Amino acid sequence: MTTTTPTVTPIPETLKYPKETSRITEADLDELLLFCVRNEASDITLQTGDQVVADIHGRLRRVTSHKLSHSEVAALLNLIYGANGTAQILSGKDLDTHYEIKPSRSERYRFRVNGTGCHVEGHEGIQITMRTIPIDPPFLKDMNLPSKLLEGIIPTQGIVVVAGSTGSGKSTLLAAIMREILQTQTGKVLTYESPIEFVYDNVPQPNTLMAQHEIPGNLPNFPAAIRNALRRKPNYILLGEARDKETIAAVIDAALTGHVVYTTVHSNGVADTMRRMIAAFPADERHGRAVDLIELMRVVIWQRLLPTTDGRRVPQREWLVFDDEVREAMLQTDFD
Repeated sequence: MTTTTPTVTPIPETLKYPKETSRITEADLDELLLFCVRNEASDITLQTGDQVVADIHGRLRRVTSHKLSHSEVAALLNLIYGANGTAQILSGKDLDTHYEIKPSRSERYRFRVNGTGCHVEGHEGIQITMRTIPIDPPFLKDMNLPSKLLEGIIPTQGIVVVAGSTGSGKSTLLAAIMREILQTQTGKVLTYESPIEFVYDNVPQPNTLMAQHEIPGNLPNFPAAIRNALRRKPNYILLGEARDKETIAAVIDAALTGHVVYTTVHSNGVADTMRRMIAAFPADERHGRAVDLIELMRVVIWQRLLPTTDGRRVPQREWLVFDDEVREAMLQTDFD
């Protein structure tokens, strides 16, 4: 057996934006973001009272020298979100949206954006977090999933959950699954996301039809999204996050009617994923909903990203395929 070591680009210890000026204007934003993305940043943070910060493979790098003023960040937020972005922040709301730049006809970059008010040295401030989204979703074959997991990841009916903390790669793995479905399966695919992250414009869809929807732009919330989906005869439904009783109940009901439903859960492992979903229901509903979940669940994948020796990160996964033996064991559990 021959072992080869891939060539990697070293992660820079320092990263300074070479075209920095005394103030980041709307005209500078796209070029600054491009600089960060081309240096492999996964997240860029713009915060009142601090420099621009890029997260590169889990390590924070300050890429500007000067600290951003509140008016600077507010103007950038309004550029990204719209004219009333700062006003909504000041009213106590946070904002979720996306931002896209096209530096050339052949290049396109997308970012998932959150804007939140904060306190900086006793004064009102704003933090904008921009997560980079690759324009094309990855291939499932490049996700390094074991064969048994691959066999169950596109079922004919039921629930598939991808779990983990924020920034653990849940959306990337789901996007790879969606790409595989679009290229190899037959039927209608509906996604409901907050906000839309990956897009599939360049993915061949020989026997599928996809429609993507943004929450709350196209529909008010995730339970409403599931109700909408059930009126449209889809084969596959992707629901961005199962975060509360109403959404989890909607996921279960959609699977009960014969659909394949993909969703995410914030959790600390496969067992914790099931506990969190079951615990969302009041005590008098818990046993019945637990039985539904066990009967309908096909796969739970939990993952986190760990640093590697070359300064990058690789997913560590825990997963469970729900076969008859697993279901029988879980049905003996006391869920009260």
